[in-house]
Amino acid sequence: MRKLFFSGSSCKETQLHSMNMNPQSWLKVERGKLLKFYGHSPSSMDSLIKVPEPPVLPLFKPVDHVEVLAAIHEELESCPPDERSNLYLLQFQVFRGLGELKLSHRSLRSAWEKASTIYEKLIFGAWLKYEKQGEEPISDLLASCYKCSQEFRLLDFVSQVSSEEVERKSTRDLNGLQVSSIVYFEIGDQRIACDREKIAALSTPLHRMLNGGFMESQLDVIDMSQNGISPLAMRAICEFSFSGRLLDLSPDILLEILIFANKFCCNGLKDACDRKLASFVSSRQDAIDFMECALELDSSILATSCLQVFLYELPQCLSDERVVKIFCSTNKQQRSIMVGLASFSLYSLLSEVSMSNNPRSEVTASFLEKLVESATDNRQKQFALHKLGCVKLLRKEYSEAERLFNAAFAAGHVYSVAGLARLAHLRGNKHLAHKKLSSVISTCLPLGWMYQERALHSDDDNKWKDLNKATELDPTLLYPYMFRAASLINKQSVEAGLMEINRILGFKLALECLEIRFCLHLALEDYRAALRDVQVILTLSPDYRMFEGRVAAKQLQILVGEHVEHWTTAECWLQLYDRWSSVDDIGSLSVIYQMLESDAPKGVLYFRQSLLLLRLNCPEAAMRSLQLARQHAASEHERLVYEGWILYDTGHCEEGLRKAEESISLQRSFEAFFLKAYALADSGLDPSSSATVISLLEDALKCPSDRLRKGQALNNLGSVYVDCGKLDLAAECYISALKIRHTRAHQGLARVHFLRDDRNAAYEEMTKLIEKARNNASAYEKRSEYCERELTKADLHMVTKLDPLRVYPYRYRAAVLMDNHKEREAIAELTRAIAFKPDLHLLHLRAAFHEHVGDISSALRDCRAALSVDPNHQEMLELHNRVNSQEP
Repeated sequence: MRKLFFSGSSCKETQLHSMNMNPQSWLKVERGKLLKFYGHSPSSMDSLIKVPEPPVLPLFKPVDHVEVLAAIHEELESCPPDERSNLYLLQFQVFRGLGELKLSHRSLRSAWEKASTIYEKLIFGAWLKYEKQGEEPISDLLASCYKCSQEFRLLDFVSQVSSEEVERKSTRDLNGLQVSSIVYFEIGDQRIACDREKIAALSTPLHRMLNGGFMESQLDVIDMSQNGISPLAMRAICEFSFSGRLLDLSPDILLEILIFANKFCCNGLKDACDRKLASFVSSRQDAIDFMECALELDSSILATSCLQVFLYELPQCLSDERVVKIFCSTNKQQRSIMVGLASFSLYSLLSEVSMSNNPRSEVTASFLEKLVESATDNRQKQFALHKLGCVKLLRKEYSEAERLFNAAFAAGHVYSVAGLARLAHLRGNKHLAHKKLSSVISTCLPLGWMYQERALHSDDDNKWKDLNKATELDPTLLYPYMFRAASLINKQSVEAGLMEINRILGFKLALECLEIRFCLHLALEDYRAALRDVQVILTLSPDYRMFEGRVAAKQLQILVGEHVEHWTTAECWLQLYDRWSSVDDIGSLSVIYQMLESDAPKGVLYFRQSLLLLRLNCPEAAMRSLQLARQHAASEHERLVYEGWILYDTGHCEEGLRKAEESISLQRSFEAFFLKAYALADSGLDPSSSATVISLLEDALKCPSDRLRKGQALNNLGSVYVDCGKLDLAAECYISALKIRHTRAHQGLARVHFLRDDRNAAYEEMTKLIEKARNNASAYEKRSEYCERELTKADLHMVTKLDPLRVYPYRYRAAVLMDNHKEREAIAELTRAIAFKPDLHLLHLRAAFHEHVGDISSALRDCRAALSVDPNHQEMLELHNRVNSQEP
């Protein structure tokens, strides 16, 4: 998705010069002379580094996400069941706009779980299946967990939709009917004998025809030849009039009966026929063939059966023009037949899938137009109008984009002003673009994106000021760092640009930033570092293309690799050991990437790769590596361990434990015992299980393994001993881990010193970790617990500088301010972080502060927003109930 919404021609790029050379021309040179012509001249870097302006994101981004999340939670507490799925869908969009993927996925699952209609169940189940496309390689494993495969199953909704059929018992044989009660329906040269009263009972129109003032009421033989029904179909209708059931018939005959039932308003017959036909829909072709008829004849069950097939085949089915035509050509009434009142949910899903494939396509625009039509409340309209505006902007339909952004902005979606400003700039009115953003900044709660957007329409000096302000308000925005890095190359040096881009890479592993750093390392002729960065890029995204998609990263990796001395397998293990010990996760990933290109056993390497990726907060890439570890396992017992980790990481702890036990039954191994101990310790079982965990870790340490993993086991064992109060044994474990250079054990040993009331020793231990670790924000944070207040403030200031996403420093500073009776400043400190990170603990503390100062409505708002983040947090629930009882 990274490249999808680059403004491209829709706005001016921040660039130094156009890139006018083929990368192969500057990489394919003599060994040892790569990029010599660059020297350190900033102007030579102009042709390499381009910083595209940030895209106008097609996301729902309310100015005050806390207010919106709180409102959603309040509505969920009191709304009728049929409104819950729509509210969870809105919550999904809010979390998506905040970049909180785990929370957005949970909201989507809640929408599925709380679905009140079969239509919603179908749509959100298909959406969950679509979002888990990357799990196909392990679908067989996940299918063993019933609860995690339910949303992927085709629904037997025919039995769940209420039936209008009336059961009828046959009391007479047709051959025994009295003449006066028989009516013959003549079709061609055949006559079908039916009970006049039974047929009349099928519908009011038939009753009036056969028993009212119509001519047919006086006839014993009625000609039906012109009604498009065959003798076989008429006999089936006659039988239905007695039994209330349809026999096993072909789809063609059932269609004849459906047309008859529709024509004569026979609701029970139509319902039965609808259900029978739905059972014949088993392929995309069946669904295409039946859908037109279903929509024309108002057959909702048949239409939904067809829809299910289409959604189950997402995204592939959207490459079929016939399927797309069905979705794009339906009117409001037809959508109601197909999906009831869930049109907005349906087109939210379809537009999502289509945008991932091609955001500029006519199909995407058409789906979004249907989304706008389906929006029923103001918040849905804000999202739909803005999203369609983004697509129109990409399609260079500027007048239409302006209309949509204006409508979204008028409805309350302030972020849409970004689109309006881009359009003004495109038309040469830079002043108007700047004015629009300034107006928003002066009238709304200022947010980082507002200053970032205004910077795009400012002169150089003001641009820097605005981008610095954007980073201050929202340090997660990538563009300010990228722009400053590129600019610093000209204003100061390549080294200055490198320092700037390293700021963001210290806490957020973004591909765009790694690409810039790759170029900077090339300019400095640090080819080993350049190779490291491109190898990490390929680890995160194997198909990534650099320089605006012109060159495959894999190609650059090969070319740069020619200018770097290759390590042997033994040297790679030594390099990995050094980097792992110095807490250099990015460097460790690079070494593993090189090892995977050799003949080294791949299963264990992919597993190590997954551990590093989890530590770097790259869960999707980590799961991909685990899948590859499973695929390349050298033995059955090794494969079972990787399967156990897959199950554990997807939330199935018990199943993961069983895999570990199964592996141990085949062969006692370090990894199997470690997995079982880890899962058991994390499962929240009885405290007596600590003895079992200790025994398992001891068993693991008796098995062969390398020092990297044994150091981790010793560290974990020390933690368990600390929890059990066995400090001497814990210290022994940590010291043993440090002897084999497991650097993180300094933190555990510091904790032991602290529990022994030796804060100075604890502080010194953490200082050793800070000095050794390349990534040390967490070490500064932990050290802050072992020193006096002024030193604590300094350490936590450093934590925020290194990783502004860590929430403890904000909480500590706010608590100190509260202790000093600076309530307003304390609340402002928390608000600063909440603006870009909707963290439960931050919201919890701010709610408590609001309660303390008597601002009950604000406290209740924060409680509700926090419960949107974690609905089952016990302390939050208690605070919510207490605050709620105080509300007037």
